Amino acid sequence: MKPSVLFLTPEVPYPVAGGGPLRSACLLEYLARRYVVDAVVFHEPRTPAPEAEFPAGLVRDLLVLELPCHARHTAARAWRNARRLIERVPPLTDRFSGFGPQLEQWLRGRRYALAVVEHFWCAGYWEQVASHSERTILDLHNVESVLHARCAAVDRWPSSFAHRAFGRAAVKGEQKWFANYNLLLVPSEVDAAQVKASAPEAVVAVYPNTIPTVTVAEKPEEDVIVFSGNMEYHPNTLAVRYFAERIWPGLRERWPKLVWRLVGKNPEAVRGFLGRDPRIHLTGAVADATEELASAKVVVVPLLSGSGTRLKVIEAWASRRAVVSTSLGVEGLPYQHQENVLVADGATNFADAVSHLLANEEERRRLGQAGRWTYEQQLTWETAWSRLDLLKI
Repeated sequence: MKPSVLFLTPEVPYPVAGGGPLRSACLLEYLARRYVVDAVVFHEPRTPAPEAEFPAGLVRDLLVLELPCHARHTAARAWRNARRLIERVPPLTDRFSGFGPQLEQWLRGRRYALAVVEHFWCAGYWEQVASHSERTILDLHNVESVLHARCAAVDRWPSSFAHRAFGRAAVKGEQKWFANYNLLLVPSEVDAAQVKASAPEAVVAVYPNTIPTVTVAEKPEEDVIVFSGNMEYHPNTLAVRYFAERIWPGLRERWPKLVWRLVGKNPEAVRGFLGRDPRIHLTGAVADATEELASAKVVVVPLLSGSGTRLKVIEAWASRRAVVSTSLGVEGLPYQHQENVLVADGATNFADAVSHLLANEEERRRLGQAGRWTYEQQLTWETAWSRLDLLKI
């Protein structure tokens, strides 16, 4: 019989869309090939039941932990973050805490060869899963302390003040929990070094962000540049605001037919500072980001903050699209400036790089093909599973 594994995740990985679900689903499906999987998942109110979202036969047993209602309007968010500041609790750690007794009751009498916990937000459940498992792994999608420190460096007050405080609180959590796990998984060597800086005793290995192997049909190019991602995710919100204020006005004037398309869920998070420009299109959530990217002339990644590696770049490469990114946007990925991406820091340089590609179809095609080759060689689920094989997960 296969050994058993416990997989604890704060979000349902299915349907597989977006950075978090893509990373979690890749790891879960790898584990399901080698273990009998029991899963623990948190469920947001007014969303589909997790039992219906997991592919049939993927997990043997499933514990659903029901989250309380969580208002999303501005006043509620401000109140939550004010409370977090007072208590010095990083965002979302509080959202997923407090379920230890329920988890312990469900685990009673169970024994696992391995327990995998997804995200820093759930790291504190080591206390429950470790007593029922021979080994424990924490899969880090980001280094939270770095994410908050970078947001603090580029955001406006009072948000910058809050991120600075949250970053310090995250460091304390990292120092408390990281060394307890037998292994930490991170997206890149950059992230590994950042983890070791706050928790030198931790055992860290790279498990890269990837996407499933996809075949994207060739589409006629449109006069469109695209930014993709969850618009509510703070680094994405900051990137959209930066592009809207510093880069888009010049491009809009220089290219009278150009449209800027923003692809991803929670468009209301950025709508307020985009105005009523008819040449800015918000699609909302889409079933397949690569299909939306495939008709763009250029994919833009103007990120100024964040951590981990960006799935939006991998999806653009899979779609054979030319990418212009800041240095931070491609951090940790196998990129080469002017080979599979144009790297441009500063608003003027970024706008010039986009304009250069808009004016040069051959250059767009060359970068897009190089990006697709990078994706096929290094950034599919199969390549991630090969890395996990070497780690003997």
